[in-house]
Amino acid sequence: MIKVLLVDDHEMVRMGLSAFLSTQSDMDVVGQAANGEEGVKLALETKPDVILMDLVMEKMDGITATSEITKQMADVKIIVLTSFIDDEKVYPVIEAGAFSYLLKTSPASEIAKAIRSAAKGESVVEAQVTNKMMQKMRTSKDKEPHNDLTPRELDVLQLIGDGKSNQEIADALYIGIKTVKTHVSNILQKLDLDDRTQIAIYAHRHGLAK
Repeated sequence: MIKVLLVDDHEMVRMGLSAFLSTQSDMDVVGQAANGEEGVKLALETKPDVILMDLVMEKMDGITATSEITKQMADVKIIVLTSFIDDEKVYPVIEAGAFSYLLKTSPASEIAKAIRSAAKGESVVEAQVTNKMMQKMRTSKDKEPHNDLTPRELDVLQLIGDGKSNQEIADALYIGIKTVKTHVSNILQKLDLDDRTQIAIYAHRHGLAK
């Protein structure tokens, strides 16, 4: 029997979920909480296997409640069940320890399926949330530190990676050696590096040198 705890500030949502889950032969609703604070308390008292957690609640929100519960109950699986998929809620609650993420528009059968999956250690994440997470990963990957360099600073970086001296860089780019030194200083600052050797290593590591 899968022990389920419901945490949601809307009574009708709790009642509806409880009524439906009670029809499932392998599930037992062990408690209902109207806010995160009550949710934490009930989780510690009832020791559920799975928690359906709302996000926006008074007294304590679902993100904080998720963090508090997972710190004290490592084995519990928390399924976020919410209407929100905005970034400031999705990523923090997943980082807080949420196991699965569903929208309240999900069919009841899908919620039951997600509970069974969570009980078996299988995570379920709403497709829209997965797409947002993948987009963030792609954005983070694209945001390399050297993307903040100016075109000229990038030229200098590449030439340092090719083993050129300041004078050779100045000759190659038709600029003064003082200007080269300024570019080198800016590169060190923007990439948080200590010296030219680290610049050269960075250039090779990121495929920016010949």
